[in-house]
Amino acid sequence: MSSVVLDKVTKVYPGDFLAVDRLSLHADDGEFLVLLGPSGCGKSTLLRMIAGLEGITEGSLWLDGQVANHLAPRDRDVAMVFQNGALYPHRTVRGNIAFPLEIAKADPAMVRERVTELSKALHIDETLDRRPGTLSGGQRQRVAMGRAIVRRPRLFLMDEPLSNLDAGMRTELRMEISALVRSLGVTTIYVTHDQVEALTLADRIAILNRGVLQDVGTPAQIYNDPATAFVAAFLNSQQLNLLAAEVRTPQNQYVLLDFGPHQLTLPWSDPRAYAISQHTGGQVLVGLRPDGLAPVPESYEGPSFYGRVRALEYHGHDWLAYVDCGIPHVPVPEPPDPRARAAQDGEAPGGLPGLVRRLFGWQEEHPEQERVGRHPDAGVHRRADLVVRLGGRPVWRAGDAAKVAVDLSRIMLFNLDGTRVDPPRR
Repeated sequence: MSSVVLDKVTKVYPGDFLAVDRLSLHADDGEFLVLLGPSGCGKSTLLRMIAGLEGITEGSLWLDGQVANHLAPRDRDVAMVFQNGALYPHRTVRGNIAFPLEIAKADPAMVRERVTELSKALHIDETLDRRPGTLSGGQRQRVAMGRAIVRRPRLFLMDEPLSNLDAGMRTELRMEISALVRSLGVTTIYVTHDQVEALTLADRIAILNRGVLQDVGTPAQIYNDPATAFVAAFLNSQQLNLLAAEVRTPQNQYVLLDFGPHQLTLPWSDPRAYAISQHTGGQVLVGLRPDGLAPVPESYEGPSFYGRVRALEYHGHDWLAYVDCGIPHVPVPEPPDPRARAAQDGEAPGGLPGLVRRLFGWQEEHPEQERVGRHPDAGVHRRADLVVRLGGRPVWRAGDAAKVAVDLSRIMLFNLDGTRVDPPRR
């Protein structure tokens, strides 16, 4: 087993392409850490740097308390599982799984015993004498898993091993991976772009975007208490409702979030009220998940929005309603491209002042702006539909008038650059 520490790691490819920007992260001994993010965010690059397949431009990699930047891959004692399995086509399943032990000149009797035992755990014992070309995609990934596990390395690195499988096979193999890795107690770093995989597998999740670490925490922490609007939107199976609201404090009685045709009020007893009140006269972004909204009768007097149902969608296990409430959505703020920002700043990638601006999206203020801090897209009508989760039975039809209750305890509040108004409670 092994602990992994990344200390301000940066990766710049030829042509000044900045793939990872001063990223600091750790994986504890025996932990299952998932790297989650969209394609091209630097997840696989980070994994390859840990494995030694890519050099580190700046920063340090520590394995078990020792700097490992210049260790050869064979000296790191890591096993990597790739997206496509990467099996030897001329060898049988038995030969593929046994290969790492044969290279290490292990005792043949021990090799046979371990291969047999592992193949049963992976449910591929009936395929031991077949070649990879005769196997299904799920079976090939099980063989790749077996080859990685059989020599019992101190660190597993998995690069989207389930992305090429169908939904049913992904679910089955996901459970097997979780059970096997935890039974072995080996530190595992797992790369995926699938939110369900991350939430179900991870002890902790680290979310990346454009090479910048956005948030890290347990699945419950980052789902219920995301650090940025990007994290809240990405870790969501349905579209996040993200709305701009002006903050007011009428006669200092409460905090009012003004969306134009609708308002929500927070009492001063709400622990977030003081932080939000610091934006009085300005704007904040309000995030609402579809399951934080609920249909209510017209007589309901609690915090709510009203509008008209534009469309319904059936998702098998539940229905979604799109309710036009006349509140334009705003786009999810993303960190600026680090390459472009570094070039504008005239700094080498990773320079501290530029890094701060890159992380928080700060721009130079211009006197011609109508309101300092106003979201540039706050007045742009991108979509005025609130996405509402209805459960297994719809209560509306398209065209119906609708009133939607808002669970104030579940609203998320962000600055215009996408960072939290109230710091995450971790």
